[in-house]
Amino acid sequence: MPFNRRNFLQKAGMASASALVSSIFQPSWSRNLEKAMREAEALSPDELASDEDFWYYIQQSFTVSPSILNFNNGGVSPAPKTVQDAMKRFYDYSNEAPSYYMWRILDQGRETLRTNLAKLAGCSTEEIAVNRNASEGLETVIFGLPLKAGDEVVAAKQDYPNVVNAWKQREQRDGIKIVWVNLELPSEDEDYLVSQYVKAFSSRTKAVNITHIINWNGQVLPVRKIADEAHRRGIDVLVDGAHSFAHLEFKIPDLGADYFATSLHKWLYAPIGSGLLFVKREKIKNIYPLFASDVPLKEDIRKFEHLGTRPFFIEQAIGKAIEFHQMIGSERKQKRLHYLKNYWMEKVKDLPGVKLHTPLHPRWSGAIGLVSVEGKKPSELDSYLFANHRIHTTSIVWENISGVRITPNVYTTTSQLDELVRGITNFAKI
Repeated sequence: MPFNRRNFLQKAGMASASALVSSIFQPSWSRNLEKAMREAEALSPDELASDEDFWYYIQQSFTVSPSILNFNNGGVSPAPKTVQDAMKRFYDYSNEAPSYYMWRILDQGRETLRTNLAKLAGCSTEEIAVNRNASEGLETVIFGLPLKAGDEVVAAKQDYPNVVNAWKQREQRDGIKIVWVNLELPSEDEDYLVSQYVKAFSSRTKAVNITHIINWNGQVLPVRKIADEAHRRGIDVLVDGAHSFAHLEFKIPDLGADYFATSLHKWLYAPIGSGLLFVKREKIKNIYPLFASDVPLKEDIRKFEHLGTRPFFIEQAIGKAIEFHQMIGSERKQKRLHYLKNYWMEKVKDLPGVKLHTPLHPRWSGAIGLVSVEGKKPSELDSYLFANHRIHTTSIVWENISGVRITPNVYTTTSQLDELVRGITNFAKI
């Protein structure tokens, strides 16, 4: 085809105009973030952890309220703008003709989502089920395990309430026995933590429940060491990864778990009401699904997804959360989260009357920290911080753990943590 200068210039002009329009309409926060990501390539994760300029641009990806300092991201995290926009777009799309667009269009995207989650988790696509939260995944396994009267299960009193209550219900209904471990935390003593579980094992133990990160105080447990000891005795391992997935840098197979569940609306920043269940492939056939399937003991991981009508617009937006997580990078994210927790803890640890209940070492902790003030109730500190500094936290009183849980996130700045330090300092003087 002969060269046509006019044609070429018209096309070139259209391309230039398109690029210009794209540049004009791309939000400034997004352009700045792209620039920050390019510049960050020259820095190591350790160096980047304290680079406030870089994390400022990450902060601009969120729509958090400027009137409240949210330090309760351990409950549920806000999603970045891209995830919010995707969910809203898929919701509007669904409502154009719900039964058609949800089941015939959006539902078809679950296999791609499953593939992307499996890559992130480091396992097979045939081991990942998409659900609504960690509790649903864990209770699927708890109520689906083929246990009978007299069988024993080891769990910790410091596990999550939904998990504790599920095991108690199984005990009451089926006559199994729960052997409770009572952990003294915080601890950086691996031998102590592992031995508490091993001492509870017996010839009747069929399963052990291990919480990867204790939600109350952020303690990381040596899951792999406990799992190895369990497997030597033929014991199944169920891991509660509600707070560890996309928070700590690991792959699910690294833990030696037979079953693993997490909430994606915590540290992956997916829409609220999204979760993941991992079941080791050879174990799938043994677990009854929580919601009935046509063949309950089949080997297909999809049997755990029979939820009936579900919010496909939430599910499909998980893909954008994966992209956002990968953009930051797992190691960078973990380093920053741990840096933020230690930033405020280091500043208050020597204050009179202030006591920390979370390890400082990165092997044993991430973003979550627990603090208390001698002679004061956790609820009093929680209320004081909000009333006087507009800081939102949560008070914890569970078994032998008591304090105020502080959970910053990637959008948190050190200047905001300085306000937290001022609040704790002032309260400790009262």
